[in-house]
Amino acid sequence: MKRHIYDCNEGCPVESTLQIISGKWKSVIIFHLMKEEVCRFSQFQKWMNGCSRRMLALQLQELEQDGIISKKIYPVVPVKTEYRLTEYGKTLTPIISAMEEWGKKYNSIHSQQNLLAN
Repeated sequence: MKRHIYDCNEGCPVESTLQIISGKWKSVIIFHLMKEEVCRFSQFQKWMNGCSRRMLALQLQELEQDGIISKKIYPVVPVKTEYRLTEYGKTLTPIISAMEEWGKKYNSIHSQQNLLAN
């Protein structure tokens, strides 16, 4: 997918970042690779049970094309494939970590509200 460099208006650097991590699953993939360092396709499928096999493959492929992750295929039967963050991909760690912290706060607030509502 052709990527653009946004340098036109205030806020465009955010668009540049979102080009890479947008989509429901890319940030989740990066999050798991931050925590585990090396992951296999089957592990992602277990963690992301709402993501179809085809969508997972597509998201991994796009992250690889963007230089965020690397893919290593071992010539065994069945094929073993491992994914890891590249050095460039690791630069997204502060962003994904901030998303994790915000998500924890959001989940905490909304689970408390749900308890109070019941």
